[in-house]
Amino acid sequence: MPDRPAALFAMHPQHLAEIFPPATMTRLQHLVNIDTALVAHDFASPAVTDALAEAEILITGWGCPRLDEKVLAAAPGLRAVLHAAGSVRGLVTDACWERGLVVSSAAQANALPVAEYTLAMILLAGKGVFSLNRRYRYESAYPPVRDLRDLGNNGRAVGIIGASRIGRRVLELLRPFDLRPLLFDPYADEAQAAALGARLVSLEELLIASDIVSVHAPDVPATRGMLSGERLALIRDGGVVINTSRGSLIDQQALTRELLSGRLTAVLDVTEPEPLPTGSELHDLPNVFLTPHIAGSVGNELERLGSTVVDEVEQLVAGRPLRQQVLPADLVRVA
Repeated sequence: MPDRPAALFAMHPQHLAEIFPPATMTRLQHLVNIDTALVAHDFASPAVTDALAEAEILITGWGCPRLDEKVLAAAPGLRAVLHAAGSVRGLVTDACWERGLVVSSAAQANALPVAEYTLAMILLAGKGVFSLNRRYRYESAYPPVRDLRDLGNNGRAVGIIGASRIGRRVLELLRPFDLRPLLFDPYADEAQAAALGARLVSLEELLIASDIVSVHAPDVPATRGMLSGERLALIRDGGVVINTSRGSLIDQQALTRELLSGRLTAVLDVTEPEPLPTGSELHDLPNVFLTPHIAGSVGNELERLGSTVVDEVEQLVAGRPLRQQVLPADLVRVA
């Protein structure tokens, strides 16, 4: 098929085989002319430079360098950037928009496992699993009934911060359960929240009323440090904070003080800094459950990202609008 557009992979090579397993790669090769052995981790090597000069489509992923004016000048025929990962914020520059490139992202596909992780953590937190697990390990005895009275997921209030792709999916997953979802999002209205099965409230009201608070806001200047010490203090004693977004959204020192006091519990898939230093006191606290940034796509979930990109290539080649297109205005309020 000589009329297939030329494409180039630009990501860390270690991710390619998982994102594009054989069946997905075969689909892609039927649509574009691409060297499956050439993966640009930088744009300096002669082979990459030659491929970039011919590329109409750049298929990017984690580890792709920023697409600045110098890179774009070396790719005169480039018309689309299809990102096989979540946020394009660290990748796409103003030069891309000025050039009129079409950009899309697999963020919707990546939202699915994050939401599933969050649902699991909400339900486990409601049963007090994290602290009881450690206690049972060391005491080898059932806890007294009085220590179980505040546990359970019947009518528990769950506060979702951010009606992002992930936040919306979490709310969808919460529907079958007897929970009371609350939502804070400055861009949502009451009708939108109701359609998601939640009640729209202010951030402060959410923190005061929720038993479990889950953070799904984007990492933008307006959200950094949004859960300050003053706001964390609004969460009721025994409350749980779940963060799968970015560590920068929570004042880490203030959260640590709350956790050291034993007043709150935290489930943290992200921290500030990340990874968390081995000497951090959070590693040893019984009321902290840490995971190494695994809520997003890992293992066999990565294939969804590649499939999303191939679907976008199909749209592009057929002259149809992209389903997962990212616009410049989106980056004001999405990750």
